[in-house]
Amino acid sequence: MPRRPSPWRLGGLSLREFAARVWKAAQADEIGHRAAALSYYFLFSIFPLLLFTTAIVRLLPIHHVIGQLMDTVAQVLPPEAAAMVRATLRQVVSNNGYRGLVSLGALTAVWAGSTGMASVMTMLNVVYDVTDHRSWLRRRVIAVLLTVVFAVFLVVSTLLLMLSARIEILGQPLATAIAVVLVLAAIDLIYYFAPAGHGRWRWVTPGSVTATALWLLASFGLRFYVAHFANYDVMYGSIGGLILFLLWLYLTSLVLLLGAEVNAAIAHAAQPDAGRTAARARRVA
Repeated sequence: MPRRPSPWRLGGLSLREFAARVWKAAQADEIGHRAAALSYYFLFSIFPLLLFTTAIVRLLPIHHVIGQLMDTVAQVLPPEAAAMVRATLRQVVSNNGYRGLVSLGALTAVWAGSTGMASVMTMLNVVYDVTDHRSWLRRRVIAVLLTVVFAVFLVVSTLLLMLSARIEILGQPLATAIAVVLVLAAIDLIYYFAPAGHGRWRWVTPGSVTATALWLLASFGLRFYVAHFANYDVMYGSIGGLILFLLWLYLTSLVLLLGAEVNAAIAHAAQPDAGRTAARARRVA
């Protein structure tokens, strides 16, 4: 069996040609508009996902995990948006009926949280120029399983961050490395399982590296901008946190789709005839 070329060769394209193809494909697929739609679905699925995650955390015999989870969220989001998420999580955790959620409500939460992942699957099918022949039930099961995996990723990353904080010298660099590796792995899982007709599994792809780097840049860049150049509480009042949260979700959706465009451009360049025919037929239609 012939060995498949490495995706890091960019399908034999020069860096300039590759960047031009990604830019044209992103424009043709209208990823800006699709990211806006995806962020809308994320808004309605992220809080059920966090609820399901806290339900898992409450089952662990470890203290202060939920507090660390809140601190982890606060490191990525702008302060106003982080305060809103913290308040929501605090309400969920302090709810007297919360233990009932661990049994039945957690299942409802993970089902609601999978809506965002189902939307990701639809968007990635467009980016990869593939037709999804999977049944509705199979797509929904995959979306639920990916949502559960993400919840487990959040819990594991929180525990690893708590463990790394106990190391005096390498604590912060180790925590940062753990976070980056987990984000990379999570994005690779999405790019592999979400679209129909996925190819060979690779731990690290140019698309996942691009998406991770841009997501970190966008998240911390937004935090820096809000902290030094803007005050959304003054401009928008109590809804400033929600507006910032929506903006962060939009940027997250945008870089996720852009990373998929990178992988799709490499795949089409490696198989130019099949890739161009499929792309041309879809765009003409």
